[in-house]
Amino acid sequence: MGNEYDSNPFAGEDLSAKEKELDAKEIELNQREEELKKKEDAITRARIGVEEKNWPPFLPLIHHDILNEIPIHLQRTQYVAFTTLLGVVVCLIWNLVTVTTAWFKGAALEIWLLAVIYLITGIPGAYILWYRPLYRAMRTDGTLMFGFFFFAYSCHLFFCVYASIAPPVIFDGKSLTGILPALDVLPVNGMVGCMYLVGCALFALESVISLWVIQDVFRYFCSSGKVEEAKRDVKRTSMMVALGHG
Repeated sequence: MGNEYDSNPFAGEDLSAKEKELDAKEIELNQREEELKKKEDAITRARIGVEEKNWPPFLPLIHHDILNEIPIHLQRTQYVAFTTLLGVVVCLIWNLVTVTTAWFKGAALEIWLLAVIYLITGIPGAYILWYRPLYRAMRTDGTLMFGFFFFAYSCHLFFCVYASIAPPVIFDGKSLTGILPALDVLPVNGMVGCMYLVGCALFALESVISLWVIQDVFRYFCSSGKVEEAKRDVKRTSMMVALGHG
């Protein structure tokens, strides 16, 4: 029996043909998986333009679903970044309350108007300029969105540090609840001075957490190869511009 099998000259050829067929099917399956992934990514990118507002639940204003849309290994960073967004809301609302109280106690009207401007521009500005770009960057792994985030979030961090100090540059700095106006107001009105100190602590805490966020995002950006990808994009864009002018 064994000699009959060994003497069959077509047995090895049949086995080799089956192996080649299996290899070809495996390659085909891998190609289909890649095509399916590309389609899923395209669908995901398309959905970004039509996002259903779902947060906050009682009055939906924005689309927000970290648990289902952000990769697991990036969710902690995104949650902390969202905390800083909420932190800005708290800081600017408390800033307005404090400055309003100071205005009622005889401070200039200008500082109250500035506090109102900080509130109505700062909160939507924070969401549009740095939180949404970061959310989309984490969601789609887009290099360009990371660039927008780093620039805008650096400005946010600078503002928080500046607000926690509030140097006497604009209206003696009293339009922001920093440490310097707090020390200036305390001897005159203890209650208002304490409110300024609370605001200073809020801005300082926001600054510390924001510093952690931008460092963590930057570490991910570097470790994931996004720096090299950004360099390639810049180089490609430069070449296209050069060719266009040529």
